[in-house]
Amino acid sequence: MNRRGKFLLGGGVILAALAYMIYAGVSQSVVYFVTPSELRAQPVAGKAYRLGGMVQPASLKWEPRSLDLSFTLSDGKTSVPVRHKGTPPDLFAEGRGAVVEGTWTTEGYFKASLIMAKHSEEYKAPHGDEAQPGYKELLKTLKGQGNP
Repeated sequence: MNRRGKFLLGGGVILAALAYMIYAGVSQSVVYFVTPSELRAQPVAGKAYRLGGMVQPASLKWEPRSLDLSFTLSDGKTSVPVRHKGTPPDLFAEGRGAVVEGTWTTEGYFKASLIMAKHSEEYKAPHGDEAQPGYKELLKTLKGQGNP
């Protein structure tokens, strides 16, 4: 094999390895979940799922002493009862989005091992009375309008 052939073969191997690393990184960072309708259509007891939906109003029950949490996730078409042992995330509330990881049980509920509260990607600064003392002064220093 001549020098050019070796160079092309080596370059091809490097490109293939780089393409695989990019593919593996992207596929691991994708957060996919099933909806309550998809889970209800083909539930498999004991199988690990990531389930996403909205926490239905008036469904959230929290027992702080035993750390028992139960609620219902819905996608607007169907709903799934969820049970979790542990403290819920700070942003977790009725009427908000959530993604839970866990397993479907033979008893007909989803046993969650992890709860991830979904939230808006938009940051809104506090207004008026909500602003913490010193908030405006901090903004001035960050914008370079004040003396630190």
